Amino acid sequence: MRSILFYLLILGSFKYAVTEEGFCSAPTVVGMEVNSNPLYLKVDNPTLSPVHLQDLPGFTRSVYKRDHALISPESHVYGPLPDWTDTSGAYLIAPEMGSHFVMYLAKLQENSKSRQPLHDVERFIFVLQGTITLTIDPCRRHILKVDSYAYIPPKYDHFIECDASATIVVFERRYVPLQNHAPEPVVNSTYKQSLIETPGEIFELRKLLPTSLAYDFNIHIMDFQPGEFLNVKEVHYNQHGLLLLEGQGIYRLGDNWYPVQAGDVIWMAPFVPQWYAALGKTRSRYLLYKDVNRNPL
Repeated sequence: MRSILFYLLILGSFKYAVTEEGFCSAPTVVGMEVNSNPLYLKVDNPTLSPVHLQDLPGFTRSVYKRDHALISPESHVYGPLPDWTDTSGAYLIAPEMGSHFVMYLAKLQENSKSRQPLHDVERFIFVLQGTITLTIDPCRRHILKVDSYAYIPPKYDHFIECDASATIVVFERRYVPLQNHAPEPVVNSTYKQSLIETPGEIFELRKLLPTSLAYDFNIHIMDFQPGEFLNVKEVHYNQHGLLLLEGQGIYRLGDNWYPVQAGDVIWMAPFVPQWYAALGKTRSRYLLYKDVNRNPL
C-alpha cells in the first residue's frame, strides 16, 4: 500500500508546480519543436547581399525616409535592454522615426529576465529562436517555442525568462482604452491559427490576435508563394511594422523599390503607397503589425 501511495505522489509532482502563493497548474507548452533546420534561421543569417559587399566599408541596404524605413540586418545595433537582465536588444522602430509603437529584437541568454513595461503599455512577443518561459500573474506559466507568441495587456504582472539562448521580436505601445472593452492575455502559436479569407488576393493570411474591439492592434502572418504579389496597391491611415521571416522579394514604398529578404524590418507611415511581390524559389512569410479598431480622430 505504501509503495502505491509513493508512486501516486511521484506522478502528482509532474502535474503541479508550487509557488509562494500555493499550487499552480503545470506550464503550457506552445510552439513548434526545435529541429536541425530552424524555422526562421535566416532572420539572423541573411544571404541576399553578395559576399564581396558584406564587408565593403559603408555598405548597407538600410534606408530612412519621412514616411518609411527599411532596416536591414547589417544595420542592427544591439545594446543592453533597459530594465532587462542579461538581455541585449536592437530597437528597430520607435517614435523618434514617426511611429506610435516600438519594435525591437531581444536576444536572451541563460538567466535572462524581462521587466514590466510602463503601466499603460501593452506588449506582444513572438519567438524566433530558442525557448522562453512566460509567467503572467503568479500561477500562469507558459513555455513558448519557435513560432509561438503572447499578448499581455497593460497592468498585467508578467516576466519572461530563458534557460538558454533565445531570440524574440517585441512590439510595445500605449494602449488606447475603449469604454466597456478590456483585452485579455493571449498565448498561442501561428500554426494553430486558421486562414482568413482575402477576397481578391491570393496570399495566405492568419491573424494572431482577436479581432474584437478590446484590441487596438493586430499582428498578421502573411505567406506568399514565389511569384505571388499583393493585388491592392495599399494607401491607408494604418501604420505598419514588418519583419520578413522567410524568403525574399521586392517591396514598393512610396516611389521606391527595395529588394528585401528574411531579417529585414520595414516601418510604413500612414498613407505611404505600399506593395509586395515574392521572388526566389521558396515561400515568403512576414509578420506585420497593424493598428485597428480605433477612430483615427
